[in-house]
Amino acid sequence: MTVEIVFALVTAALLAAAVFGLSLVPALLIGASEPAGRAALTAGVVLGVAAGIWRLVRVLLSFDAWRREGR
Repeated sequence: MTVEIVFALVTAALLAAAVFGLSLVPALLIGASEPAGRAALTAGVVLGVAAGIWRLVRVLLSFDAWRREGR
């Protein structure tokens, strides 16, 4: 069970970092002003956290389903 939890945490962190980074790329490329840059940062954090939590829950639920099936 520990391996599954670590896998879920690592993949969730990687997905959150990727979503956060991808959400900031447009703001960095166009050189957004202070308010727009702060809004892009906030949106990136919110989207990254949401994606990470979604991945964590999805992986843990799928491992639980596999365990219940006896795989």
